[in-house]
Amino acid sequence: MNGSHNATRADPDAAIEMLAVTKDYPVYSSPRERLMSLLKPSGDRARRTFRALDGVNLVVPRGETVGIIGRNGAGKSTLLQILCGTVQPTSGTVAIRGRFAALLELGAGFNPDFSGRDNVYLSASLLGLGRKEVDEKLEAIIAFADIGDFFDRPVKTYSSGMYVRLAFSVAIHTEPDVLIIDEALSVGDIRFQMKCLARIEQIRARGATILFVSHSLEQVKRFCQTALWLEGGKVKLHGEASFVADRFRDYELGRELATDAAVVCRELPDAERLPAHLETVALSTDMLAPFEPLSVDISYTVTDESIQGLLLGVAIKGMDGLHIFGPNTYLERVSIPTSRGSHRVTYHIPSMPLLTGTYRVDVGLFTDKGLVCLDYLTEASAFTVAAPYFSEGVVYIPHEWKVHDPDAA
Repeated sequence: MNGSHNATRADPDAAIEMLAVTKDYPVYSSPRERLMSLLKPSGDRARRTFRALDGVNLVVPRGETVGIIGRNGAGKSTLLQILCGTVQPTSGTVAIRGRFAALLELGAGFNPDFSGRDNVYLSASLLGLGRKEVDEKLEAIIAFADIGDFFDRPVKTYSSGMYVRLAFSVAIHTEPDVLIIDEALSVGDIRFQMKCLARIEQIRARGATILFVSHSLEQVKRFCQTALWLEGGKVKLHGEASFVADRFRDYELGRELATDAAVVCRELPDAERLPAHLETVALSTDMLAPFEPLSVDISYTVTDESIQGLLLGVAIKGMDGLHIFGPNTYLERVSIPTSRGSHRVTYHIPSMPLLTGTYRVDVGLFTDKGLVCLDYLTEASAFTVAAPYFSEGVVYIPHEWKVHDPDAA
């Protein structure tokens, strides 16, 4: 049925299916015009509209993790709201197979006058769980939220962190077949993020389908199998996650709209509050010629040795933000110390292939395969490559020329 959230699926193997979905919103010049449009017959209402989604197609097989990327206003939130049924499409069909949970505006359905316990039953029922099922999961929900005695106090007395903890705990304990996440990996403190990621990984491991929206391209590349790039309400590109994310990054850099959308870390006034943090970053030299070596000496401190999956990343970027190269210890299967105390790691490039120019070095300390950023130093240091003019571009690529004799047989 046109515009139905529970439309019959054309693909029996698809967990999520959106076919030719369009969403138009009326545009009013003033509050008075909006009010008048409600009082007039539908045929006389304002005909000016804003098209938030324009013929979007998205078919997601069961068990796949898909990233949704795009600039603010590209249509990502509208797409998620339509999938969740809170907004109806103007045209097109939408279907989701199985139980789904959405981590959008966490706790949006909570009653502030109810206790946390009452809200668990209320929220879980909206997500499709019966009271008996909630009874069976209640202790796990309480333990995961970890808000102590506040669980039986009115939600209006909660801090924002407690609110998020409880809402997240309810959503992920519904054991969804389809999980929709909108920037949820950036909520709460570092340890809570790590706990949420571990739980989401469990949900994915048992075959759930995940739709993941993030402004962090690195998270999309590491967490998702495929990605959908929205631009102006239309699908710009859909394919392998790393390829789509890199194309989006290049597109944004080319338009000079952003220098980097890869990593955003929480700024804490006291680094000691982090389970691990960077101390110093030093280069072996700040001036070199092409093909000379360069080393980056990194020291960091671990204050909580229970932390797991710690990794270091070093990014070399142009001064305009162009991400030239960015390996990390996880991708290259290098284990770094996680015991309490100070540690030192050296990143060495035997032969620098960059051509003449000044470049910056960013250093990041992450956990959970790079999904959670513990500490990140933008422009931790810089170096200049200087040489007589012998080639153009950013990087030297080994090559050869062959000149063919036209008289040769």
